[in-house]
Amino acid sequence: MSFWLGLGFFAQLLFALRFVVQWIASERQKRSVVPIYFWYLSFGGGTLLLIYAIHIRDPVFILGQSTGLFVYARNLMLIYARRGEKELDTG
Repeated sequence: MSFWLGLGFFAQLLFALRFVVQWIASERQKRSVVPIYFWYLSFGGGTLLLIYAIHIRDPVFILGQSTGLFVYARNLMLIYARRGEKELDTG
């Protein structure tokens, strides 16, 4: 197996694990939740998948992964901004 194929499979595994993390978190809370790890796995897996897509020169795959990265990054930014607001409120 080549390095690039291994990277592609690893990236896809990270990306798929986000749903397992979300499912477990929801089962524990008995309601649908999206934990922060979902966004980390989305961003990490999406970044590696984008690198793989660029390597194989697949424009559809590149477009899909690059636009998703903005969504994942923005969600992490919103989470951390809210945490910062909460710290200011209680500080």
